[in-house]
Amino acid sequence: MKIEIEREEDGRWLAEVPELPGVMVYGCTRKQAISKVEALALRVIADRLEHGEKIPELDELFAVPA
Repeated sequence: MKIEIEREEDGRWLAEVPELPGVMVYGCTRKQAISKVEALALRVIADRLEHGEKIPELDELFAVPA
């Protein structure tokens, strides 16, 4: 799953997994934002699996641009 990350004007980092609507978090650092969005994405996928809902097809678990 692709992680999109950008820095806000106030210095916070915003990380999002577009394939999972609503999986978006802020972090004080780039690393923190990535860790938090990965954890949230895994929780959303687990919840979907438990409820028999569709999950995105996964070629790679996470991909972060350099």
